[in-house]
Amino acid sequence: MIRTLLALDGTLVRGAMSLVLEAEDDIMVVAELDGGEPVGPVLWTQLPDVAVVDLDLVDDAVATATNPCPLLVLTDPRRAHGLGDLLSTGRTIGILGNNVPPQAVVDGVRRLSRGEPVVDADLVVAALEVDLPPLDGPLTVRETDVLMLTAAGSPVAEVAASLGLRPGTVRNHLTRITRKCGARTRVEAVQVARDAGWI
Repeated sequence: MIRTLLALDGTLVRGAMSLVLEAEDDIMVVAELDGGEPVGPVLWTQLPDVAVVDLDLVDDAVATATNPCPLLVLTDPRRAHGLGDLLSTGRTIGILGNNVPPQAVVDGVRRLSRGEPVVDADLVVAALEVDLPPLDGPLTVRETDVLMLTAAGSPVAEVAASLGLRPGTVRNHLTRITRKCGARTRVEAVQVARDAGWI
């Protein structure tokens, strides 16, 4: 039995996917989470074999967790840029567009549980092309956008609205930016990036 965790935004979508997975003889959904619940702790309490997760719900705790559970990440193809950092973590990760047929998710869960790759090649190419860091600094294009808006005084909610992201995703970007800049706060990160010519 493949123990599966679902962390998907939207009760209707999550419920429908749970029904599809539970209808399979070899898959059992052990937990369902929405956007308001942290995924990392549940990976440890439920110990799923595979976690099906919206890209927006993958924070640093999930991406870098030592729990070996593979992640099947679902994302809007138009937002593949957010996959860049995730692909570099070394975790076992499957990637599918969130517009794939439900059976593709079922197949992805099975394949990841067997250690087989699950990759939407178009999404990966888009992620690597759009999210490559510029030559003159460590920040990705998306991180640079986030930091420039933050430097202009925009709060997280406004940054998220401007870039078509969720506020939690913006906060995750800011955490990575602060770390990459060797800073302690967002304000300090802005100053470091400006001094270095990254923004």
